[in-house]
Amino acid sequence: QLQASGGGLVQAGESLRLSCLVSGRMEDIRVMGWYRRPPGKHRDMVATIAFGDRTQYAASVKGRFTISRDNAKNTYYLQMNSLSPEDTAVYYCNAWDGTNHVWGQGTQVTVSS
Repeated sequence: QLQASGGGLVQAGESLRLSCLVSGRMEDIRVMGWYRRPPGKHRDMVATIAFGDRTQYAASVKGRFTISRDNAKNTYYLQMNSLSPEDTAVYYCNAWDGTNHVWGQGTQVTVSS
């Protein structure tokens, strides 16, 4: 089970950090990720972190967003800097254990211009 938090309303240029609390063993997760669904659009990958801390980012967020994890806290994060209105979306955390995908409930991020 995943519980996402940290969303909110910010102005363009500001930062937010999203958190995803994992119920269970972090070591069992092969890939952790953040996805987002902008208003009226499909859900797309934002960032992933795999075993060995290999990361991948969508082109639109590369250099502004950073995905990380803290195994001791059973939590992974998405640090979002230099936010723009185009980043407005519902953000979802996702975990894949090699067999199943598990989704968090989503957290709203709204960036005003």
